[in-house]
Amino acid sequence: MIDEGSAGQRLDNFLIKVLKGAPKTLVYRVIRSGEVRVNKGRASADTRLEMGDEVRIPPLRLAERDESAASAVPAREFPVLFEDEHVLAINKPAGVAVHGGSGVSFGVIEQLRRARPQARFLELVHRLDKETSGILLIAKKRSALTALQDVFRQRQAHKTYAALVTGAWPVSRKVIDVALHKFLTPEGERRVVAVKGEDEGRRSISLVHVVARYAAFSLLDVTIKTGRTHQIRVHLSHEGHPIVGDEKYGDFALNKALARGTGGEAVVGVDRARLPEGRFDRMFLHARYLRLAHPATGQDLVLEAPMPPECVALLSALVPDPRGTATVAPDA
Repeated sequence: MIDEGSAGQRLDNFLIKVLKGAPKTLVYRVIRSGEVRVNKGRASADTRLEMGDEVRIPPLRLAERDESAASAVPAREFPVLFEDEHVLAINKPAGVAVHGGSGVSFGVIEQLRRARPQARFLELVHRLDKETSGILLIAKKRSALTALQDVFRQRQAHKTYAALVTGAWPVSRKVIDVALHKFLTPEGERRVVAVKGEDEGRRSISLVHVVARYAAFSLLDVTIKTGRTHQIRVHLSHEGHPIVGDEKYGDFALNKALARGTGGEAVVGVDRARLPEGRFDRMFLHARYLRLAHPATGQDLVLEAPMPPECVALLSALVPDPRGTATVAPDA
């Protein structure tokens, strides 16, 4: 029987949650075969469940849940930017996945659930790459989750990221409208490539604003109008200005040099002596601003995440633009 906590959820997501340990392929197979019944009738994976619905699940042989692995998840709270009874907004650090899977045992959501055992509902509203820091939304009610997901789906969430890129970004280049195609490498790694048109990929739009210029780098504000996988990373790299520290689409020689720390070779445009231990070893992409409608009140919810200390340190170590650093207030 579907209760308030599951009302509004898709059937496939409900089954994945209930059948812990079940492969997704099995979940979709039993749905397609008609073995899963909603109110005694067949249902599709995208069927939205309603309060009081009866869901019949066929007997399935599942691997026993590894309780020791579950208990190994460390409880962790993250810096809170906003919280009420409907939604939690945190400032996610770089290097932490948002959820477990694909070789990652656990992420933000598993750690939060461990830290808040009394919470009846905690679900990710959206995602950030593991290497990206900044604003991450977690719903505390099913109704908030569905409302916020609709906001993102309808592109009514205004998201701005701070990105440090190599080279001098041209001021006139304000809009990137380049389709993106997602694929898997032979090793099973997810990658994205810019393509010529929507026949080959999905239309993707990023707005770029120059915040500050340095001798060898540019600090940008990037506002995304579409939320594609790795969108900002691929768009900026495609334009010839990859994000500093990006291990998938970046300048690998530069990243390696910056990560070596004290004693490493000189890096053009960087005063290494001003960096902690002389190194910078993360991707400089930070979700700094988010504005969207509150899921319960409908009023504007404006969130801002301060720049991480390691990013501030790198900016202070950059050699100024000899023509004069042009600093412009970001227009989020």
